[in-house]
Amino acid sequence: MTTSGTDTALEVESVVRGAAAAHRGQRGALLPVLHAVQAELGCVPQEAIPVLADEFNLSRADVHGVVTFYHDFRREPAGRRTVRVCRGEACQAQGAAELVAYARASGVGLGETSADGAVTVEQVFCLGNCALGPAVEADGRLHGRVTPAALGALLNGTV
Repeated sequence: MTTSGTDTALEVESVVRGAAAAHRGQRGALLPVLHAVQAELGCVPQEAIPVLADEFNLSRADVHGVVTFYHDFRREPAGRRTVRVCRGEACQAQGAAELVAYARASGVGLGETSADGAVTVEQVFCLGNCALGPAVEADGRLHGRVTPAALGALLNGTV
């Protein structure tokens, strides 16, 4: 069964309005609502922007600005696995640039999802694992002293 664009838009609207209702009255609720929408839908789709603007009495440009400013919010769904490479100073000094180069050579650059939808590679600027850099988080699990070979295993899902 296929889902029409109207059904998808109605689902997005329902999720956004439900998340907004759950945070109604809370100061600065836009960010928690965006996180809730992304948790439910896997991203903050374009269809959510006007609904969020309506819920918070903001312009669409204001909402779009928040979504695009924060790197945690995705506009498209992530792959089945998410691999986040730390680009903080300590990890950079320990070889994070080599990891980024390896990921790119493997066909998935920062902020991209592989063509088969298996993995999304993202960058972060501190995972709090500075003593064991370069650090990588794969599906919420922290890895330290990651080599390009170890990153390859994480990208392929063999770890």
